[in-house]
Amino acid sequence: MKALDPERYEVVPISISRTGRWVLGGAHYALPGDPSIGGLIEVGHGGRSGTPGRAGNRHGLVRRERASRLDVVFPVVHGTGGEDGSLQGLLSLAGIPFVGSGVLGSAVGMDKLIMKALFRHAGLPIVDYRALRARDLEGDLSDVAASLEKVIAYPAFVKPANGGSSVGVSKAVDRASMVKGLRLAARYDRKVVVERGVDAREIECSVLGNDRPIASVPGEIIPCNEFYDYRAKYVDEGSRIEIPASLCAEQSERVRELAVRAFEALDLAGMARVDFFVCRASGEVFLNEVNTIPGFTSISMYAKLWEASGIPFAGLVDRLIELALESHAERTALITTYDGRKNGGPRRS
Repeated sequence: MKALDPERYEVVPISISRTGRWVLGGAHYALPGDPSIGGLIEVGHGGRSGTPGRAGNRHGLVRRERASRLDVVFPVVHGTGGEDGSLQGLLSLAGIPFVGSGVLGSAVGMDKLIMKALFRHAGLPIVDYRALRARDLEGDLSDVAASLEKVIAYPAFVKPANGGSSVGVSKAVDRASMVKGLRLAARYDRKVVVERGVDAREIECSVLGNDRPIASVPGEIIPCNEFYDYRAKYVDEGSRIEIPASLCAEQSERVRELAVRAFEALDLAGMARVDFFVCRASGEVFLNEVNTIPGFTSISMYAKLWEASGIPFAGLVDRLIELALESHAERTALITTYDGRKNGGPRRS
């Protein structure tokens, strides 16, 4: 918000509580009347003038009957409901331009199993994995672990298919830890991914654009723990980043090329951070996953990679808003209704 030029933008903060209540402005109050999704649609889409601005009361809230249309929404809501296409679908139905990927790209970017299937179909390099569903995790998990051992050697990583920030992710080094990891992951999602472990460096690359995306210089995450788990990301001190990553020219170019191809394979738009494994022994590059709403502060990897690539933070948010308006204009120019009488079709009587 601080990076948005106040001479060009009037920022209207909107928060969503854990209970699903929509809060406008800095005040911790619900919207007047219905605080549900319908309230947001009326606030965001009720005005027809198209002019920016808002009318406030003493609580800093916008009254629905006086609210003007929002020009563009910049979603920075992570996880379920914000990053999985749900919020994007709401904004699409409301006819409001928004930064980032649409419903499809957001949904497949959140689901690791669908994502990996699309990567594989596009011929992109990924590590070996197996998929399990809730029905597979009933009964004695020792048998499940024994079956997995035949195709995925230890160490392996067990993950919920939908999630983020490494929540529910564990490293399995034997049958007991595999069973424990399966039970943990199944608490967070009905689908579980088991991946072959790779002794690798963790490399990240930022992508920017719509139909002609570009990639930043790569950076490296050096975790303080055995792998980049939740504690290494947010709790324990010692994790660090290196920008640009210490890669040879060929590896760096390979990462950037694959980042753009992954972005295109999932039909993403606006922004994404693409995460990689670079095998320490062979130097081979594997795609790990994409994040369609990456961390977005001035010290987050997405922004820092673009800063190192010559695009400062303020310029980056400007460009993302331009891309959002460009995508919206393309969508609204499409024909979404069909009148057979006007197009040479039969008339009904």
